[in-house]
Amino acid sequence: MMLRQAAKNALGLTSRQSTPWSVGIFRSYHENVIDHYDNPRNVGSFDKNDPSIGTGLVGAPACGDVMKLQIKVDEKTGQIVDARFKTFGCGSAIASSSVATEWVKGKAMEEVLTIKNTEIAKHLSLPPVKLHCSMLAEDAIKAAVKDYKEKRVKTNGAAAVAAAGETAQA
Repeated sequence: MMLRQAAKNALGLTSRQSTPWSVGIFRSYHENVIDHYDNPRNVGSFDKNDPSIGTGLVGAPACGDVMKLQIKVDEKTGQIVDARFKTFGCGSAIASSSVATEWVKGKAMEEVLTIKNTEIAKHLSLPPVKLHCSMLAEDAIKAAVKDYKEKRVKTNGAAAVAAAGETAQA
């Protein structure tokens, strides 16, 4: 938000006027990118120590984009019930993160692993130079699912050890 406001101030735009990206001063982006950049969905984060949360943290050293995507999973059904993201990067990276969080909600973990960067890029009409942003989003989804599964193994393993200890004491 601060970066966006600073850009508006530098260009002499008031807060009620469009961002420079939407008036075409900079690179011409598709309306879907502008919408998700100006009105990002699901910004924020969950407690990473919550066992129902999977966290994916990925980055692209070439451009400096960093994306954190978190999923909240209903442990009984395996459905992703909520998602949040925080992204440090360009408008295309923010838009890709926002789209990814919308697309994973309400789906099973195995189903979200089928979301491909090409689908995100097509939805946002990303130019070839920005395809790495949709790749980050796909990688973040995969990393969040992997993190959740690893937590479940640790949690279930700890529960099994505790149960075995209680059985041995009885």
